[in-house]
Amino acid sequence: MMKTFRIHPLDNVEVVLSDGGDVPRGHKIALRAIAQGETVVKYGMPIGHATRAISQGEHVHSHNMATDLSGLLDYQYAPCFTEVPKEENAPEFSGYIRSDGKVGIRNHLFVIPTVGCVNQLARTLANKINSELPENVDRALALEHPYGCSQLGADHALTRQILADLARHPNAGGVLIVGLGCENNTISEFKKTLGDYDTARIRFIVAQEEKNEIEAGLAALRQLAALAAKDRRQNCPLDRLVVGLKCGGSDGLSGITANPLIGRFSDFLNGQGGTTILSEVPEMFGAETLLMRRCRDREVFDKCVNMINGFKQYFFRYGETVSENPSPGNKAGGITTLEDKALGCTQKAGSAPVEDVLNMGEAVRKKGLHLLTGPGNDMVASTLLAAAGAQLILFSTGRGTPFGTVVPTVKIATNQELAANKAHWIDFDASEVLRRDPAEVDRDFRKKILAVVNGEAAANENNAFEEIAIFKDGVTL
Repeated sequence: MMKTFRIHPLDNVEVVLSDGGDVPRGHKIALRAIAQGETVVKYGMPIGHATRAISQGEHVHSHNMATDLSGLLDYQYAPCFTEVPKEENAPEFSGYIRSDGKVGIRNHLFVIPTVGCVNQLARTLANKINSELPENVDRALALEHPYGCSQLGADHALTRQILADLARHPNAGGVLIVGLGCENNTISEFKKTLGDYDTARIRFIVAQEEKNEIEAGLAALRQLAALAAKDRRQNCPLDRLVVGLKCGGSDGLSGITANPLIGRFSDFLNGQGGTTILSEVPEMFGAETLLMRRCRDREVFDKCVNMINGFKQYFFRYGETVSENPSPGNKAGGITTLEDKALGCTQKAGSAPVEDVLNMGEAVRKKGLHLLTGPGNDMVASTLLAAAGAQLILFSTGRGTPFGTVVPTVKIATNQELAANKAHWIDFDASEVLRRDPAEVDRDFRKKILAVVNGEAAANENNAFEEIAIFKDGVTL
């Protein structure tokens, strides 16, 4: 028998939870007759309109409904939020306290090329030092990227900023910056963006200036590794934890299982004084008013409006419509319109007030829930979350993806089949909430997250799938 789920009492559609019927898992069925032009409601919110009359029990998808999204909107600040509670006797976590007061959950060495021309050199250095690392140093990671030269204006500034953010990331016990020597992003210019830094923990080489750049790089990495080997984990309260919230390869169960599970963890962490960050601005379109109501004050609201409309204007500059989403995989999984996708995506933010809105390259300055400007692209968004200060990322997926960035990227499956078929990609099966007491699943999820925070490898780390990608919007010389 086909199982279905109605998310909100106002909904006129329900979601199929299991395979085997005429309508695939994750797709929608009309709870009653819906007239042509009538609004389709899911999550208690509009997700589009019927393009023809839909009968009760009929499959509702791209063949008979469409988006209502178009251009810029005017918004009014109408705050409506409640504080998330603090739980008593919350556990601590074990982390590396750095000289600037930040706390890392890994003790990596980062090898960061200032320019893509030395990517292979950075990779070679990381591979060589990994064969001789002392205990208590996790691994050396080469943060390869194609930029650092032939860029102009904001693109070049963002490349420098993202690399500087990652150089100061607390998950790195030591950092080697590898320059070429003739690029735009020279070491001297990069240091200006880097600002104050721990001179013992961040070292530099310029390949064109070294007789043997591999020997010079290895010598620097050995010194950094010796320092990092002395680091020890210490108990820290949860208010020192910063967690990125991300989804990719979403399906129709994302907003029912995995994303609400992440949202409840976000509320728990924020209640303990910790910090969470939600990005993927184009996947807020259609659900942005729910976030705007939760903005702490008018200043945060204005920043949120500027973020939403600013990203829409980015689309318009290139002649694109804001509704050019979901992806083919999303649609195959039951997500029909961008409103449908956005209302599921934003479940990851729980119910906490929005404390701040960040631009790309900005790091968190406050505690609590943040919104971060950035695209939905998995690699770019995850990199921006790490650069903003996230020590790990909670990443829900319904279709599955092996991707991970340079902080632990914990994969949460929306459905049991994905969790079983891709066990080497997936860290947690959120579909357990459909079969067990959700409170028990929440407790198990917290235990899993804290285990990863305390050093247990996430699946992406076991696979050594750790990459960055930097946003680009401009001329390449």
